[in-house]
Order: sequence, then structure tokens, then C-alpha cells
Amino acid sequence: MRARAPINRILQSSIVDGPGNRAVVFVQGCGFNCPYCHNPETISLCNACGLCVPACPAGALFAEGGRVLWDRERCTLCDACLRRCPWNASPRVWYTDAAQVMDAIAPALGYIRGITVSGGECTLYPDFLRELGAEAHARDLGFLLDSNGSYDFAADPALLRTVDGVMLDIKASPAEYAAAAGREAAYILDRAVFLAERGKLPEIRTVVSPGLFDAAAAVEEACRRLAETASPPRYRLIRYRPNGVRGEAAARLREPDEALMRSLAAICDSFGIERIIT
Repeated sequence: MRARAPINRILQSSIVDGPGNRAVVFVQGCGFNCPYCHNPETISLCNACGLCVPACPAGALFAEGGRVLWDRERCTLCDACLRRCPWNASPRVWYTDAAQVMDAIAPALGYIRGITVSGGECTLYPDFLRELGAEAHARDLGFLLDSNGSYDFAADPALLRTVDGVMLDIKASPAEYAAAAGREAAYILDRAVFLAERGKLPEIRTVVSPGLFDAAAAVEEACRRLAETASPPRYRLIRYRPNGVRGEAAARLREPDEALMRSLAAICDSFGIERIIT
């Protein structure tokens, strides 16, 4: 039986989710709860509370048999259901397998360089990823993951062989992870180093919001550890922007100024790490 994963959406074309033009698959569900998450509707799986049903102006949602069902034909993608949901979930999710994903992106196969799986957190569904990676490689497509680093690739050599690379988030320094990600994760840099040593870490990212955590400490520790690896990644320094975020915690976040971003770039430069500011 083929592995299936809950899919939030599929983009047939993107130039911001890895090198070149790529299809992007967003899965549903994440073990972290970052206050600055720009896809907050992908954090949780629907618990069928039903609050979104009367909020849908198109009548595209139905409560039936303890589940919330979604009618794609009626849906106008107005996002009223997402705004109503208090759980950071979405009723517009479907379970599908790797072959069905490839069918969905078939019209774009002549124009894309690869597939990136994002989320949510894609590594919650490793069996699905192995099968989708095999489907991608069978068509000479690259296969990248956009991950929070919570998965232990050292314990899954089959998945490690399948992926061409992991674009990994560094949320904060190990001591401050709970503030930035909603849970402790002191192991993230160890896992980043593991991937870099095997040439599987093309990029790391940090979202910067003054006051949430010590960004300079996070960037310096990541650069120090990764500069010593066989294949240091580039570092994407991302300004926090209040777009798409939700909740009281997000409302308290601040945008970084140019001086802070330049100082973080200088840290990368001091370790010889290529950096990108977005």
C-alpha cells in the first residue's frame, strides 16, 4: 500500500523554494509552534470542531460523521475558514500518495527543475517522502525538503539517500529554542552538521525578530559549527514581516532594522559563510 500524507496545497511553479523553477508540495501538520509562522494554517490537523462550517460563504464545508468535509468545486479559496479556525488548522486538506502528487504537477513537468516538499513539517511523513523522492528522480527531477530539523536523518539512511538536500530552519540558539519554536530542540545544530558533512544541507534559514531571541548568538553559533563542516551551507537571513501571521504572540513581534540585519550578515562573513538577506 502506498504511503499517504495530508496535503495542504500544491504549487506547480515557484522560484523561491529552492534553485530554479520548482513544484512545491505543502503538507499539513508540524511539531513546532513558531509565533512568526507564515503558514500558520498548516501547523495542526483539523480536529473537526466544525467552527469553520458556518463561516464558509460558499457553502463548501460540511460536518458529517465526525469530520469536516470540503467541496473543492464550491470553494472560492476566500480563506474565511482559515480565519475562523482557532487551532491553526485547515479543513481544505486531502490525503494523497506520491503518484497522485505527480499527476497533480504533470502539466508543469516540462518547465520545472525539481520538487520541494514544505509544510507544516514534511518529515512527519517519511514513508511518503521516500516514495515521492523516487517518483521525482525517475523523471530526472531534483528533490528537496524544507524542514525544521526535527527529523533524525541519521536513523533513516533510505530517506537521506532519496533527498538531494534539506533547507533547514535554525530557529534560535539551542538555549533559546523554546521561545522561537514553542518547544525545546537543542539537537538542531547537531542534525544540521550531520547533513552538511554529507553534502545534504544547501541552505539554512533564520527568521529575525528583535526581542524574540538573541539573533546574533544564534547566527554566530550556527556559523561556527557549520563553517567547520565539509560542505558549509549558505545562510538565508530573513526579516520578520507581519504578513500571514496570527495570534497574540505574533502581534507582539517586531521587524528588524537594517543595522541588525547588516550585523548578522557580518557574522556570516567573518566565518566565510555565504549569506543572503531577504
